[in-house]
Amino acid sequence: MKQSDDFGFGTQIRKSPYFDATVRWGAQGFSVYNHMYIPRDFGSPEQNFWNLVNDAILCDVAVERQVEITGPDAAKFVQMLTCRDLTKMAVGQCKYILITNADGGILNDPILLRLAENHFWISLADSDILLWAQGVAIHSGLDVHICEPDVSPLQLQGPKSGQIMHSLFGDEIMNLRYYWMIETELDGIPLVVSRTGWSSELGYELYLRDGSRGDELWEKIMAAGEPFGLKPGHTSSIRRIEGGMLSYHADADIHTNPYELGMDRLVNCDMEADFIGKAALTKIRDEGVSRKQIGIVIDGEPLTGPNTTFWGVTYNGELVGKVTSAVYSPRLAQNIALCMVDVAYAELGTALEVAMPDGLRNATVVEYPFYDPRKQIVAA
Repeated sequence: MKQSDDFGFGTQIRKSPYFDATVRWGAQGFSVYNHMYIPRDFGSPEQNFWNLVNDAILCDVAVERQVEITGPDAAKFVQMLTCRDLTKMAVGQCKYILITNADGGILNDPILLRLAENHFWISLADSDILLWAQGVAIHSGLDVHICEPDVSPLQLQGPKSGQIMHSLFGDEIMNLRYYWMIETELDGIPLVVSRTGWSSELGYELYLRDGSRGDELWEKIMAAGEPFGLKPGHTSSIRRIEGGMLSYHADADIHTNPYELGMDRLVNCDMEADFIGKAALTKIRDEGVSRKQIGIVIDGEPLTGPNTTFWGVTYNGELVGKVTSAVYSPRLAQNIALCMVDVAYAELGTALEVAMPDGLRNATVVEYPFYDPRKQIVAA
């Protein structure tokens, strides 16, 4: 078995509090996300998918670093960062938000947690929002403190995750609603627990507030999960594409706006509060977009893994867009993909072609998310 030192590429890339535990439990490969190693390989990606959808998996997602915002003006400042209306966000609630720049481009699509009236965590996708927020604060005139706290999340995801959480925390945890959180502890280990996750399955995120106890927390959860078939795992590209979940830098980036992604519900240009990108997004809303995210199925043999480059999408030989995320779904027995295409080619049933490494393949625009489109599983 490889030891953790075998993965070292230098001190500039951080290891999570769970790094050694994941190696012990079979992690075979890592990538880098938010300047930290994240396990990406525990063996067969298809088996990882079935473990997730049939039982439960535990994932090291400490790479979802937190930007902590406190101070008398914290709520006002957080609203400045996002186009989503937060006026009704309660203490203990979580929200999926978009952080936009002055042009309306998406800088990050994190989860926002409200721990107290003026205490927030922004749980990040892969980009440096800590630096962005600190830069914005300098000239905001608002009284806030912004830092990265010692907080490292794990994801416990899958249909049996609730039973495992009950085994760990008792009856109290069963009252936790979708996109809400509580502050708690497990045998003295300080935690925030939320009903969230990047899987499209029932799941929880456990935010460790003392990095020195990461190994201990991992082992406690794995022990509690053994009777329920819990396996160590990694975020599943298959399941997240089935669920139409975005991966930042793939399906969205600084040049993508919320309206192109069909995320109008996350933008309120009419609210009283100002936010960065409000003028640009108001103009985009009023004028419409020239391209749109769609879902397609791709004909031919099953893909052997997710795409690692953007594949061109053509119509009668004309380039009209790109595939941003693609994978073979063993459950649907189809090659499924998220694409960004010119709006003229986004209608359901439109026949397209995809320029793949093995040549052109036919594809068809279909409804997405591809599985459980109303999110009944995750919100149950």
